[in-house]
Amino acid sequence: MSDSSIPTTAIAIAAAVSEGSVSATDVLEAHLAVIDHGESEIHAFNEVMVDQARATAADVDARIAAGETVGPLAGVPIALKDNMCTRGVATTCSSKILEGWKPPYDATAVERVTAAGAVAIGKTNLDEFAMGSSTENSAFGPTKNPLDTTLVPGGSSGGSSAAVAAGFAPLALGSDTGGSIRQPAALCGVVGFKPTYGAVSRYGLIAFASSLDQIGPFTTTVADAATLFDVIAGHDPRDSTSIPETLEATVPHLDDGVAGLRVGVVSELMGTGDLAEGFEPEVLAQTRAAVDALEAAGASVQEVSVPSTIYGLSAYYLIAPAEASSNLARYDGVRYGHREAGAANTAGMMKASRTAGFGPEVKRRIMLGTYALSAGYYDAFYGKAQKVRTLIIDDFARAYEHVDVLISPTSPCVAFPFGSKDDPLSMYLNDVATIPSNLAGHPAISVPFGAGRDGLPVGVQVMGPLLSEARLMAVGAVLEAANPGKATA
Repeated sequence: MSDSSIPTTAIAIAAAVSEGSVSATDVLEAHLAVIDHGESEIHAFNEVMVDQARATAADVDARIAAGETVGPLAGVPIALKDNMCTRGVATTCSSKILEGWKPPYDATAVERVTAAGAVAIGKTNLDEFAMGSSTENSAFGPTKNPLDTTLVPGGSSGGSSAAVAAGFAPLALGSDTGGSIRQPAALCGVVGFKPTYGAVSRYGLIAFASSLDQIGPFTTTVADAATLFDVIAGHDPRDSTSIPETLEATVPHLDDGVAGLRVGVVSELMGTGDLAEGFEPEVLAQTRAAVDALEAAGASVQEVSVPSTIYGLSAYYLIAPAEASSNLARYDGVRYGHREAGAANTAGMMKASRTAGFGPEVKRRIMLGTYALSAGYYDAFYGKAQKVRTLIIDDFARAYEHVDVLISPTSPCVAFPFGSKDDPLSMYLNDVATIPSNLAGHPAISVPFGAGRDGLPVGVQVMGPLLSEARLMAVGAVLEAANPGKATA
C-alpha cells in the first residue's frame, strides 16, 4: 500500500475506520490507486466495481459519522471470486457462456461481508467454472502471479489470491473444490483457508461440484483469515447442506498456541511412495522446518499414515466431473447465458451454444463426468470413487484418534511458468495434497512458510477434523510467527 497512512491488515483497517482516524473512502481510494497502477499487468479482476464500491464506502462513513457500529470489517476492501452471485454485477465464472449475466441477488457470503461493513471492490478472475490449478483456463485471459508475472498464481481462485498478494485488497473470498483456495494461496505467498463443508453457506455460489465446493478467505495474516471466517460462517436455511449448529468463533483462539498439541506428518503427502512425483525438495524441506517450529513451540510430532490419500486424486477426478456434468447441464442457451443464433432447431441451438460457450477444460470434465455416470460404467467408475471417498474419511478418522492436526505441503511445487504444465495429468497433480480434505469435508489452512526454488514462497498445509477451525487458526498463528520470512521472487 503506497499510502502509509492506511493500515495494511483488515483488522487494523476496520479499527481505524471505526474510530474515525481514517475514512472508508480514503481506504478505498488508496486501494483503487494500487489497482490502477498494477491491474493491467496482473489481471486479477474481471470487473473492478468502482462506482458501487465508492457508494458503499460513503455509506460506511455516513453510518460511522452518525454514531453507528458498522461491524468487524468496517471499510475493509474485499475482492470476490467471480463465481459468487453479486446483485447487479456481472457474475461470469470466467466463462463465455455467462458473459454479462447479472444476478438479481447476492450470495449469502457476499451479504454477510457487506453486513459486516466490508466494501466489495471487484470480481476476480478464475479458471472457467473453477476448473483448473493455474487460472490459465479463464475465457477472459490468465491472471499473473504478482511475485513474478512470468509465473501462474495457482487456481482456480488465482484472481482472488493475486488480488491479496498484489495489495489490491486485504481480503478476498474464493471457493475450494479440490484445493482452489489453498493451492493459489501457497503459490502467491498468502494465507488461504478452506472451512468444514457446510460451515459457510453455498447459497449464491455457482456450483461446480456441490458435495465438494466450499467458500473461504484469502488474507495476508492468519488473524485476518479468522476474522473473515467468523463473519461468513454460520447456518443458512437457504443452503440444505449448511450446518445447523452454532459454530465456535475462531478469533478468541488465535493465541492458544500448540503446547501439548499432537501433530501428525502425513507420510503419503511428503514426497514418498506412489505420490513422490512432482514434490520439490525445497517444498518438503520447508514443510519439515515448519513441523520443527511446531515442535519447538511445544507440540509433539509423529509420522502418520493416511493410506487411502494415494487414491484421492483418482477418486476426485471422477466425482467432481460427474457432479459438474449434472450442474452444468443447465447452461443450454434457453434460460440464461450465451445463445448461438442460426441453428435449425432447439437441439442444434443447445449444442452450438454449449460448444461456443464452454472452454476446453470444462468440456473435458463434462465429458469425463458424463461417461462416469453413464449406464454400464456408473458402478465401475463413479460408484467405486465414492467407496474410495468413504475409505479416505475412515482413514482420517483413525488418524485423528492419535493426533489433533495433520501437516503436509499445500502444493508439491512453488509457482510455475505459464504453459509449463500443458497436459491435464501434470496439472491435476498440483492438487494431490489438497484434494483429500475436500473429499472428507474437513477444514484445512495454507500458511506461507519460507522459500523454495528461486526464492518463491512455500505453503504449509494444516488439516484437522470436522469443525476444528479454531484449532487450525491457532496452529496457523504459530507457523506465521515462526515463518523465516516472506520470500521474494
